Amino acid sequence: MKGEPMKAVVYAEFGGPDVLRVTEVPKPSPKPNEVLVRVHATSVTYGDLLARNFKAESGREFNMPLPLLFLSRLYFGFVKPRVNILGSEFSGEIEAIGKQVTRFKAGDPVYGYLGQRMGAYAEYVCMPEDGTLAMKPASLTHEEAATVPYGGLMATSLLRRARVQPGQKVLVNGASGSIGAAAVQLAKIYGATVSGVCGAPRLDYVRALGADHVIDYAKQDFTESGESYDLIFDVLGKSGFARCRNSLAPAGLYLPASFKTKALLQMLRTNVTGGQRVLCALASEEPETLVFLRELIEAGKYQSIVDRCYPMEQAAEAHRYVESGAKTGCVAISVSPSATRQQWSTSLNLSDTSAHGTRAESAPAPSAY
Repeated sequence: MKGEPMKAVVYAEFGGPDVLRVTEVPKPSPKPNEVLVRVHATSVTYGDLLARNFKAESGREFNMPLPLLFLSRLYFGFVKPRVNILGSEFSGEIEAIGKQVTRFKAGDPVYGYLGQRMGAYAEYVCMPEDGTLAMKPASLTHEEAATVPYGGLMATSLLRRARVQPGQKVLVNGASGSIGAAAVQLAKIYGATVSGVCGAPRLDYVRALGADHVIDYAKQDFTESGESYDLIFDVLGKSGFARCRNSLAPAGLYLPASFKTKALLQMLRTNVTGGQRVLCALASEEPETLVFLRELIEAGKYQSIVDRCYPMEQAAEAHRYVESGAKTGCVAISVSPSATRQQWSTSLNLSDTSAHGTRAESAPAPSAY
């Protein structure tokens, strides 16, 4: 198997979407404790956009403490990319297993998360059997399943730390992204009343996810509405604890998914003083969480809404579309020929989306942009 060619979307320099190109690279071979997955679909996440042009990321824009920016540059590269194939989440089928593997077998449909090592923009990936990998939800297509792991893992881990209770009021700031969309759904599943903040084009999308209230950030500043919340989940950490304090209940919790050093210091202080608190935490990437999400999906409680699906050859167009800010749902990339041939609906009313349905469109011709 090793040395055989496979197709992958590769980038050899940092920059805009046009740095992405399809080429042939060596097909990986599984180690004794690894599985070889034939990737049917992957997605375009915030992390993909960030890594593709990481050279341009400034300390001011970076959403984590500055020491982590230096470590991230060491990993992703200072001048040229050290990670050449993007894609952190995927859905596919196990093609081969190492001799020590017992949890999976060839032919198993799986979905998983590769984290910062990435590599899912390729026809095949290898990963340890005890990695962030689980059987794919049977009710989802590969394109739908491929958009679940990243946001689902992050939101599940962080909301568990927040201990959301039935009857609480939760606000998700940034409700239309991967993490925010997962957080809206999970908070509803936990019994909370959920408000989602997003842009006007995505209000219907966030409603379709189950939000009780939606707020267009361009028309209303939620911190000035007079409403108070038991939990404010700030996906990009841009509102800040100081701005959110008047919108928090007396014992409310401010939870940024991304945070800088200032938020860490606020967490230490508020843990001592009591009352309103800040919680900064790194999300875990446990395979059990993928099993949990699969059970929710198959029970009709959690959904994946795909706005558009692009073939691998149009990965640059997929990135361009996401960066345009026009997407209303997840954006998937079909990798295998069988997945690419799927016929996607050109339109679907969001109000008609099923509990685990897709709002998917075929990619328009470049002239449509």
